[in-house]
Amino acid sequence: MSDNIDIVIVDDHPLFREGVANTLRSERDIQIVGQGDSAETAIRLACELRPDIILLDIDIPGGGLHAAERIAAACAVKIVVLTVSAGEDHLVAALKVGARAYILKGVAARELVSILRAVAAGEVYVPPTLAASLLRELTGAVSLLRHPASPLDALTEREEQILERVATGLSAANHNSVPSFCSSFSTV
Repeated sequence: MSDNIDIVIVDDHPLFREGVANTLRSERDIQIVGQGDSAETAIRLACELRPDIILLDIDIPGGGLHAAERIAAACAVKIVVLTVSAGEDHLVAALKVGARAYILKGVAARELVSILRAVAAGEVYVPPTLAASLLRELTGAVSLLRHPASPLDALTEREEQILERVATGLSAANHNSVPSFCSSFSTV
């Protein structure tokens, strides 16, 4: 096994893609083995070249998340999403389809290199700001699992009254405030 980290970069903005490639090429342990601009190209390059990492944007033609899902299913390549989207929904979706890291495009070059090395070594990365909000959301979900809301909390006041009366043995037919079905019709 080589000490180099082989990387494929997929982004539909050539200037950005080349900038990232040039930044990474300056590192002696990182080798750019391919570049692309669409989901179709990402899948093909990942399966043909088998890089250590594929670095892809969510908003590429064909869908970056679609590409990530297909790559995760077809080849043993670590997927790193590099995107402008700071939305939790995108983060969660990326992690669910197999991304090992979710990096925002405003990241400094030195930090990007550090994250890629960590992912190559088996670590996972989520931006601290997104990790904090994700943890808050998950903590709330865990709290709900531990203390689920009672279905009784959703009842209206009238539904509660009826349920209390049913629980004490009364039925709608034998309660004064609830007319019986037959009394609403007149006899002919």
